[in-house]
Amino acid sequence: MKKLVLLATCALLVRGSPTLTHSGNLFNEIGGRIIGGNVARAGQFPFIAAIYINTANGNYFCSGALINSEWILTAGQCVDGALLFTIHLGITNLKANDGTGLKLSTDLFYLHPDYNPVTLENDIGLIKLRMSITFTTYIKPVDFLPDNDLPAASSVLTLGWGQTSDDVAGLVDDLNYVYVASLSNEECRLAFGSQVTDNVVCVDGNYNEGTCKGDLGSPLIQYGSRSATYHVGTSSFISSNGCESTDPSGFTRTSVYKGWIRNVTTNN
Repeated sequence: MKKLVLLATCALLVRGSPTLTHSGNLFNEIGGRIIGGNVARAGQFPFIAAIYINTANGNYFCSGALINSEWILTAGQCVDGALLFTIHLGITNLKANDGTGLKLSTDLFYLHPDYNPVTLENDIGLIKLRMSITFTTYIKPVDFLPDNDLPAASSVLTLGWGQTSDDVAGLVDDLNYVYVASLSNEECRLAFGSQVTDNVVCVDGNYNEGTCKGDLGSPLIQYGSRSATYHVGTSSFISSNGCESTDPSGFTRTSVYKGWIRNVTTNN
C-alpha cells in the first residue's frame, strides 16, 4: 500500500490502486463543492461552520459542525498547527451578506492527543469559541452525538463547500449536500487496505457522489425520529484516484470519540 498524499502537496494523482489522500487543501488553491450534490437552502443545515484557518505554512479552508453554544467539531487536520480561525456560522453562501450569518475569530483548539498526521488515525479536533453564542433559526447545533457505531448500509448525508470535480478548482460559494450510504469496514478495506481502522467509517454514493477536496472536517449526518440530527462522522480522506472515481470517502467515527469530546468540552 502506498503512503498517504500530504494535504498541501497538490500533486497530480495517477490512476491505480487507491490510497488515502487528505480531503482538504489550501483554500486559495483548491476548493469547490460536494460531488453530485444539491444546493442547500438558507437555514437547512444551521449547524454547519465554514472555517478559514491561518497557519505558519499558509491559509486553509475546512468545514465543521456546531455541537453546542461554544464548540465546533472538525477534523484533526483542520486544527493541527493552527494559529487563528475565522469561522462563519448561519450561512450557506460564502460571499452573501444577507444578515443571517455570524463571523467569529478564535485561536482556541484541542487536537486529539493520539492524532497521527501520516496515517490520519484519530483525525478529530475541537475549536472553542471565545464566547457562548445565541442560537437563531440559522444557527443551531446538531441535536445529538451517537452512542453507538453507525451500521453499514445506513442512509446518511454529508455537506460542504468542496470541489465539484477533479478538473475544477477554486472554492464555490454555495453549500452543497448529498445523501450517501455507509459501508462496512471490510468493504472499505477492499479499496484502501489496513489503512482503514475501526475508528473510520466509509461512505459511497450513486454515480460517484461524495466528498472532495475542500470538504475536510465536514459532518456526516444521520437523521433520527422527528428529523433529529446525529453527528456520526467527520470528513477525513478521499481516494488518491480522485473524487470522481468509484472509491469511497472516509470519515472519522464520532461515536468512538464521544467520551473525549465530552471530557474536553466539559472541562475547558
